[in-house]
Amino acid sequence: MLLYIWFRFQLQFGMGAIAAILHDVILTMGVLSLAQLEVSMTSIAALLTVIGYSMNEKVITFDRLRENLRKYKTTPLRDIINRSENERLSRNLITGTTAIIALSGALFFGGPVLFPLVFTMVFGVIVGTYSSIYVALPIILLWGVRRDDDEAAPLKAAGARPG
Repeated sequence: MLLYIWFRFQLQFGMGAIAAILHDVILTMGVLSLAQLEVSMTSIAALLTVIGYSMNEKVITFDRLRENLRKYKTTPLRDIINRSENERLSRNLITGTTAIIALSGALFFGGPVLFPLVFTMVFGVIVGTYSSIYVALPIILLWGVRRDDDEAAPLKAAGARPG
């Protein structure tokens, strides 16, 4: 996945995505442990689904950010990240809420066989949305990008100015 994000976007975006996905997996495994749910093939399938959902969230987040980096070349990175997130937030919340509503029926009426799968997926949707905003984007803000051409490139040193 790091190679895909690195190829599709850039290294700093890939590092942000990988850190956020590791965050999602660790938190989801921690919740499964706290809830004392058995880690079975079903919960592993749910965990892989969470990884896929989370990666999709990161790609959407980074794609909007990349578009705005090209559009607003002189705007500070912090403001571009804020603008990008505000532009996609309503779509993101609608998608996550719809997924949780769809999973709620199976969560409450699916019985003990489906509970670990659906519980893991519901938690994964919540934590995947959270990590897109509060883990992946701050890593990009800390790493920094330069926007002197069409593609954003990582800064060479902390405090270096573009151009």
